[in-house]
Amino acid sequence: MARRRILVIEDDPAIRAGLVDAVAFAGYTTFQAARGDTGLDKALRAPFDLVLLDLILPGADGFEVLRVLREAKPTLPVIILTARGEEENRVRGLKSGADDYVVKPFAIQELLARIEAVLRRSPERPSDVRYLKCSGAEVDLDMQLVSYADGDGCDLSGRESDLLRYLAIRAGQAVSRDELLSRVWGIDPMAVDTRTVDVHIARLREKLRDHPSSPHVIKTIRGKGYSLSAEIIST
Repeated sequence: MARRRILVIEDDPAIRAGLVDAVAFAGYTTFQAARGDTGLDKALRAPFDLVLLDLILPGADGFEVLRVLREAKPTLPVIILTARGEEENRVRGLKSGADDYVVKPFAIQELLARIEAVLRRSPERPSDVRYLKCSGAEVDLDMQLVSYADGDGCDLSGRESDLLRYLAIRAGQAVSRDELLSRVWGIDPMAVDTRTVDVHIARLREKLRDHPSSPHVIKTIRGKGYSLSAEIIST
């Protein structure tokens, strides 16, 4: 199995070096950046399994980096590392889509345990899914376009595309509403009561011409969530 790739975005040279060494010693392939803007550029250009992200950074702060990553790569796990231990910043980080939050100073073994836990929760996945074929429709997720066999088509919203991409990554598996809220919307499911997932699933079924009373593409798995049945044409 290929070694997991972890990007460390931290401006303090000593802390960054210590993190890189510890993570590499634990068996991961490590990459690093000292600025928010350069770290974001690396994260967008190359595939990573997880990002360790400081909040106070030159170039772009951690919240801005996290915001852009969540829009561009909604399934990429991110753990925030910061000296800001106040509850307000911790909650803001989690609501912005961080998978975990570690306050400095921290023990390396605790951090490594958190990395392992986040990676266990994250699906094994291709670097990305771009094209799908499902029940007479082809979907270009990058262009956010559905094309039907009869030559007609329709557009997807950004959120619909992100949701369908995440389901495609987990194709054939039941994905819970809580996981979708956390990984696609970046919302803590314990902090909100919303039906937005069901609303977006209904819209996707309509656009994929998936009959709502007997869907074959996005199936409802009772008590577990939703499962996508589709052919992944290209990643």
